[in-house]
Amino acid sequence: MAEDNQAVVPLAPLKFYPRSDEEFAFKPIKPRQEKRSKCLVYVLAGIVFLSVVFLVIALVMRPRTPDLGLSLAEFTIDNPNFGQFVFENATASVLYRGKTVGEAKIGGGRVSAKETEKIKVKVDVRSYRLSDADNFSKDGILKLSSYANFSGRVQLWKIVKKRKTASINCSMSFNLTSPAFDLQDLICS
Repeated sequence: MAEDNQAVVPLAPLKFYPRSDEEFAFKPIKPRQEKRSKCLVYVLAGIVFLSVVFLVIALVMRPRTPDLGLSLAEFTIDNPNFGQFVFENATASVLYRGKTVGEAKIGGGRVSAKETEKIKVKVDVRSYRLSDADNFSKDGILKLSSYANFSGRVQLWKIVKKRKTASINCSMSFNLTSPAFDLQDLICS
């Protein structure tokens, strides 16, 4: 009879069925279309972000022409760019009344980003090249002009390569009455 007093306990159900008085939150399954649209939004946002980055780089880091300067026997190339300036062989000419009286060959080279490069130049100017030697001014001033043209390319991260040409045109006056042939004026543009 002891067996009759024991209550029969049913086995646990195979599936969980919530009671009506329990809170049960069902998570709705997202359809594939919603997942695809989210992926598309992320891809488009990435493209817009990269476009903005490239636009900023293109506007801020645009290649500029290097500045040239001339002192008595030295060219200075000032590179204001964020990339290096690689220039080809160049020629510096000294002119008297439009005729070449001296030339100097300048080998190619490179100027690093935001740097200034100094190039020493030796120009051989000979008086026999002056056809109008008798037309020197009476005050003993010899007026010469010089011209140099550096062409090359500016490289930004080896991706953007732009051709740039820097040129300089100078006029100078030498005092022939002094023993050292002093330079009186040097004006460059």
